[in-house]
Amino acid sequence: MGEVVNGEGYSVASLDDLGEGPGFRKIRSPLGVTAFGVNAVVIPAGIESGRHFHDEQEELYFIHQGELEFVFGDGEERHRVGPGGIVRVAPNTVRQLRNVGDGDAIYICVGGKDGYVGRDGRVPEGEENRARPIASSRCRMRPGVWTRKS
Repeated sequence: MGEVVNGEGYSVASLDDLGEGPGFRKIRSPLGVTAFGVNAVVIPAGIESGRHFHDEQEELYFIHQGELEFVFGDGEERHRVGPGGIVRVAPNTVRQLRNVGDGDAIYICVGGKDGYVGRDGRVPEGEENRARPIASSRCRMRPGVWTRKS
């Protein structure tokens, strides 16, 4: 990709557009996110974060690559999470992340407060479906189920 693309009402980027090497990759500001905090973090193998908690912000972690161990509270509760894993942590819960894998771990952390907005998605006027197969794809859709065309 090479750079963050900001259009009218949208932004597009890749993790590489937001920095290099280990550490935080700020997402919120470069992409213009205003409703919640969001960062990507790259942690090398064998590295752990400091323990921390928040006053108000609930966090959701999505593990993109690698294997992380989440350590909660006084360290008695530990959970290993790999690619595709999702972890929610309440603001006042002390947490620490450890990269227990062999390579870099990459995760996205989203933080916010004050509740769920609700299902407010709508279909533009004149359109019928929110999801449908791409015209050139070999997929078809039954209510709630995607299948491949034979």
